[in-house]
Amino acid sequence: MSDTLAIGRAILDAQPFSRLLGTEMTHYANGNVELRLPMTERLQQQHGFAHGGVVAYLADNALTFAAGLAMGGGVLTAETKVNMMRPAIGELLIARATTLSFGRTQGVARCEIYAVRDGEEVLCAAGQGTVLRARQPSGEALTQ
Repeated sequence: MSDTLAIGRAILDAQPFSRLLGTEMTHYANGNVELRLPMTERLQQQHGFAHGGVVAYLADNALTFAAGLAMGGGVLTAETKVNMMRPAIGELLIARATTLSFGRTQGVARCEIYAVRDGEEVLCAAGQGTVLRARQPSGEALTQ
């Protein structure tokens, strides 16, 4: 495992909500990230699809990780837009995000969310977001 992936996994593990859901990071390099979330009944809405909030969480986290990696860490989400294209039905959700652009203070990334059902990936959502360099109340930049 690369040092970068180990760092990304440690940051993900420091997020109580991501631990609660069971999110895993499988790729973290060169402004790209892949997050995987095993689907459980607890993450579904009443029709058996992944809840839209779960899909939006996965998009937001993947986007922020991708742009944050490109910017050297210490970022927070400024905005996220997610287009739901079809119901997320399956055993697993995969978010793949890539950085489109970044500078000293902000970055933009996009992602695709796939539902895996019987081994087949089906595109179910796409997102784009902006992240900003985060600051402590003292004005110092955050490092992660």
